[in-house]
Amino acid sequence: MEAINEVHVAESGLVVVDVAAADDQTAFAFQTALAAMWAATSVERTTRDPGQPGVRLRCYLDMRQRLGS
Repeated sequence: MEAINEVHVAESGLVVVDVAAADDQTAFAFQTALAAMWAATSVERTTRDPGQPGVRLRCYLDMRQRLGS
């Protein structure tokens, strides 16, 4: 994955979430659960690292923007 950009963690409450999962379905389900609670970026694809098991995805969320409460 790319290096974390400083702007993504410039303030308290901003979070970069790197997810490693067995498959796309699991990774997207986790990202969807996060997005139901906080303002989060949408993710359209996962990545695979050659020689490593599973898939990875990165999303960004803002814990200052709680949803559904």
